[in-house]
Amino acid sequence: MLDNTHNLPRGTICIEDLEVGMKRHLTKQITDADIEMFAQVSTDHNPVHLDEDYAQDTIFGGRIAHGMLTAGLISAVIGEQLPGHGTIYLGQNLKFLAPVRPGDVVETQVEVLEIDYGTRKVRLATNCLIAGKKVLTGEATVLAPSAKFD
Repeated sequence: MLDNTHNLPRGTICIEDLEVGMKRHLTKQITDADIEMFAQVSTDHNPVHLDEDYAQDTIFGGRIAHGMLTAGLISAVIGEQLPGHGTIYLGQNLKFLAPVRPGDVVETQVEVLEIDYGTRKVRLATNCLIAGKKVLTGEATVLAPSAKFD
């Protein structure tokens, strides 16, 4: 199976090594197969995602990916790169700015905004872009892993 993601090295950055301003990203082309698999897993079979004829008559003028499929790329960066393995999601807010279509290449960016070393809570900026234009923006709060608890 073709891996169409372009990912930075995976692993863990423990809370002790995190710094405000650290960034990581992932780039992935959204495929028809991604949309179909997400529909199966989520049980969201809205025809705007799966039926081109139906989607042509919507405000989008064609099929779009599930918004949460795009948002899931944020989870991939957080869980695999920043902070990485062992990270626990505590919260996420999202604002969807534009549709993502089959074939679009999405760049997902995560940046450390704030760190509370005492509680291990980290606030992250989360953005998804297509050709430099934001299509999704938000912030996440996570519990970062610690080297003290390995």
